Amino acid sequence: MASDTLTQARVTAEKGSAAAGSRDPFLDNAKFLLVVLVVMGHSWGPLEDRIRVMKAAYLVVYAFHMPAFVLICGHLARSFTGRPDQVRKLLTGVLLPYLVFETVYAGMYTVVWHQPFSITPTEPRYLTWFLLALFLWRLTVPLWRALRHPVPVAVLVSLGAGLTSMGYDLALPRVLMFLPWFVLGMSLRREHFAPLRTPVARWIAVPVLLCACLGAYWAAPRTSGGWLLMQWSGPDMGVPAGTYVVTRLGLFALAAILTSAFLALVPGRATVFTALGAVTLYPYLLHGLFVKTVEGSGGYDVVAAGGLPSAALLTVLAGVLAVLLGSAPVRRAAGPFVEPRLPKWLWSPEETPPRAAPGASEPAPSRQSAR
Repeated sequence: MASDTLTQARVTAEKGSAAAGSRDPFLDNAKFLLVVLVVMGHSWGPLEDRIRVMKAAYLVVYAFHMPAFVLICGHLARSFTGRPDQVRKLLTGVLLPYLVFETVYAGMYTVVWHQPFSITPTEPRYLTWFLLALFLWRLTVPLWRALRHPVPVAVLVSLGAGLTSMGYDLALPRVLMFLPWFVLGMSLRREHFAPLRTPVARWIAVPVLLCACLGAYWAAPRTSGGWLLMQWSGPDMGVPAGTYVVTRLGLFALAAILTSAFLALVPGRATVFTALGAVTLYPYLLHGLFVKTVEGSGGYDVVAAGGLPSAALLTVLAGVLAVLLGSAPVRRAAGPFVEPRLPKWLWSPEETPPRAAPGASEPAPSRQSAR
């Protein structure tokens, strides 16, 4: 079924590339590969303290995959000005799915983990934080456009947030600590990615990522992945302010290097999986249901007992799951939950939004040149 999904995706990508105003394959390829890493990373989480190789892989992926994802989201949101049609897309494409899946995950935690059922939209559960963060980041785009040096200001905000004790309301720690990557993505134009699309950059990227893997394997028993989650501040972790700032600046530099290396290896042409990059919201929101169900049922104890071969099989299955969750049958079945619609009577009569195509999770494609 996964091969059928990829074949169908290739046909869609080829048709899309031939059409005028087609999407940028480079960005869609990057989004698909990043969501695969998200699914794999979440599947590795319960194993990071049991299998050293899994923790090393976890550290490498978490060092850059969310910064890269946030950067691309910022790049795609750079034209947001707060027009009514943009706000409607933001409500129906980001805020509504957040509210729906906050409820879905609350129910899953009750069934699998036997927790009391409660819906807490101001305190996002598990992976839903990203949708709430994306909603808030997009609303602030006009603010960052008004500043002369938005990226340094965002870095200062991020570091300042990390020096302050705050609760998890509205996922503010992650919203503020990942903010520089969104603002950086906003500030980048298409040509800024050109230096990464050269053979030299690709040749450099491979040893960079290999060195990161070796470094992560050495660091695995000596460090915690908590720094990479951007969920806790320095005071929460009991870290002195100076140590915290230096460490965070080092993590900024590491994420920038690894993100550049990753993007250098992303194909710039339409591939077998390009079309799946347009529907990454489906695997992102749905895969957590599988991961948490396996974890809650004790499945990870079985994987840990099987050692590295079982963990490798789990990794392959996670990649297959990411592909299947973006397939057309899944999109048709889950579409009302992942892409819910507001009733027509809520819209202004003269500005009723057009009916979206099934499975469309992105704004209308822009005229960007494919590389």
